[in-house]
Amino acid sequence: MSDLPFPVLPKTDQGKRICQVIGVKPERLEEYKKVHAAVWPEVLGALRKAHVVDYSIHFFEPHNLLIAHMRYIGNDFDNDMKGIAENEATKRWWKLTDGMQESFVPGATGSESGPGWWTAAEEVFRMEG
Repeated sequence: MSDLPFPVLPKTDQGKRICQVIGVKPERLEEYKKVHAAVWPEVLGALRKAHVVDYSIHFFEPHNLLIAHMRYIGNDFDNDMKGIAENEATKRWWKLTDGMQESFVPGATGSESGPGWWTAAEEVFRMEG
């Protein structure tokens, strides 16, 4: 079982689906959108190497929420997530974007340190096919 701060759903033929939520500072929203319009290729490469696909982040304005959804299609989730965390470009990316966000995780200090940064969103319904 993963010790990550979000649940890893059972793998289906579509992969493991993960949904996370975090706040975005209203005064930093446009900057957040701008940097995500041109995510660094090394960061995207680290995600692909870790078998993360179909990654999207949505903005929910009434509550200044960022809602992320992704699928994991690999076979060693913990090791693949560790690889992302050890990637130097990803570490620099987190330093850039963490200051634009407001975590809901008690005691959270950033993406690179514990106890987590984004909050898990529990899946309560799924329709496949």
